[in-house]
Amino acid sequence: MPRLIHLLMLDAQERRAEDAMLWKMADDAPAQIEKALTFALAAKQQPFRQFWHVADDGGQITGVIHAMMLPVPPIYAGPFGEPGLILPDSFVAADAASGTVDDLLAAAEDALHEAGARIKLASYVAGEAWRTAFNASGYEPLTLYLSRSDLGDQGMPVSVRQATEDDIPGIVERSAENRQVLFNIDPFWDIHPEADPRFSAWMTRSLTLRDRDMMVQGDSEDLQGYIIAQPASRLHFPPAHDITGTGVIDDYYHREMANPAALEQGNEGASALLRAAEAAFANRGIGAAVVVCPASWASKVELLESAGYETAMIWSIKR
Repeated sequence: MPRLIHLLMLDAQERRAEDAMLWKMADDAPAQIEKALTFALAAKQQPFRQFWHVADDGGQITGVIHAMMLPVPPIYAGPFGEPGLILPDSFVAADAASGTVDDLLAAAEDALHEAGARIKLASYVAGEAWRTAFNASGYEPLTLYLSRSDLGDQGMPVSVRQATEDDIPGIVERSAENRQVLFNIDPFWDIHPEADPRFSAWMTRSLTLRDRDMMVQGDSEDLQGYIIAQPASRLHFPPAHDITGTGVIDDYYHREMANPAALEQGNEGASALLRAAEAAFANRGIGAAVVVCPASWASKVELLESAGYETAMIWSIKR
């Protein structure tokens, strides 16, 4: 355990060097790592299957890799079952033997395959050796996590308002368009037959959650787009990091984004939604935002980059 904590602290420090605000270290980072490891290795009731492998060189642990079986969100069909995900809290010491990264990756992939994963995902933040290993093993970018850490206080655009229950049907309609674009980009996002009612129920529930802001543009009868600014979760941030000042935008769509290749109708409305989410974060004391975006949704990537966002993490896929 002490050696693993040491390696995972070095790992966290590499991420912090990429962006000190986004990957802020927790004041008690070693204790948080120990707590997470103890639960993962010893708790009988786990929220998902996870796997930890270490590289042992003559009794000295020189590397660690963390993987899990990723539950399929209820709005997606998941025809290939739960994918396996290699998480970013994986690290190899500088003095590790040549090939350690590749050996750890192979061990994690074998464990995920035995657990039933027909598709594998790998997340990458820092460490050129991991990027090289993923590329060599056949992983290709699937999802970008673009971040911005200078949200400031621009104020709420007048064209954007907080969502109400009357907006739920319009949000679901725009979400259906969003899901279709995702599926057209990559069949990985196969749509569940009950996606609309399931998403509607979740949006209705989300309206009651006080930790997020749901915002829309347009009248309820002709909604143009929606965005949800919510707190970060541990799925994307290892336990060494303090996520209290970080927000995540996953549910975000505007009709201007309907063509994934280009912003044919401009980006005024979609940009206003994004500024509204940033203002909502700023009002909550959140200084860094992460937006989840498919790697091949060029028009959305263009909009985000023009707003000052840069890729902070990549999820890649191996079929």
